[in-house]
Amino acid sequence: MASASLGLASELSSFSKTNFLSSADLKSSQILSLFELAKQLKSGNRRIDLGNRVLGLIFTKASTRTRVSFQVAMARLGGQTVDLNPQVTQLGRGESVKDTARVLSRYCDALAIRTFSQQDLEEYAEWSTIPVINALTDLEHPCQALADYLTIQEKFGKLKGINLSYIGDGNNVANSLMICGAMLGVNVCICSPKGFEPSSNILEKAKSLSKNGSKITICNEPSKSVIGADVIYTDVWASMGQEKEQLKRKEIFEKYKVDQELIDLAGKEVILLHCLPAHRGEEITDQALESQNSYIFDQAENRLHVQQALLAVQLGGL
Repeated sequence: MASASLGLASELSSFSKTNFLSSADLKSSQILSLFELAKQLKSGNRRIDLGNRVLGLIFTKASTRTRVSFQVAMARLGGQTVDLNPQVTQLGRGESVKDTARVLSRYCDALAIRTFSQQDLEEYAEWSTIPVINALTDLEHPCQALADYLTIQEKFGKLKGINLSYIGDGNNVANSLMICGAMLGVNVCICSPKGFEPSSNILEKAKSLSKNGSKITICNEPSKSVIGADVIYTDVWASMGQEKEQLKRKEIFEKYKVDQELIDLAGKEVILLHCLPAHRGEEITDQALESQNSYIFDQAENRLHVQQALLAVQLGGL
């Protein structure tokens, strides 16, 4: 264990005390080392004490899994969290990000930020002297992608050559799945209605990061996208901030529902993932979510373990 721990520390040392704004901020070797650390923490074979370090949470979007998993992760590492809800801090009264970031850098050891604009996140990172973590923006959800690929690795024992079919809106989750998957050698197909595909910029970025022959593709036909899939992944049709579009999107996305018929096209060994919360009966049927193919709640649990590993690395706990 000692030599293995030294190997992990060596691989991850360059990521210590740095920002995590995008899946592309990690190298593929670092992601795999992070997964190994997460599995050690998950099994109880490794314990890390951060010595009462403090994580500040700035969430302008609602959250269950992200908020709680970060709080529990810090508690298990011997640290604590401070909830900096904009509604009850001066952020809600117009204090600038520039000032807020510099002040919080003197109180906290890291910031996890969940907000709408990637630009706002990058502004926090520009003015902070402590690590800033992307806990979700409209552009990316990199912590989610880490949990997703850890879950896939646990199930199949590998990542290289795995075929992942994402069915639904080309949103932040889809973006991070493409970027992270490309680096890990996963073949990622994003299947969305026309006009709802990921942006060409993100697609080209993912392709430029492709390792081990991974293929990143876009299609519009769910039944074709799942042929040969090892993983079927879905998400809500209307993300936070798109509530007014929900009825319109429901009509457009109706044939992009993950149900038993779609599962059967992929094969009995396929696993289902969903980042939650799920709208049962819309993007995924209740039968599919509760089926033996579903690894959705294992996936949700892994948010805790990868974020615990991430915090341990960023806060110098190795």
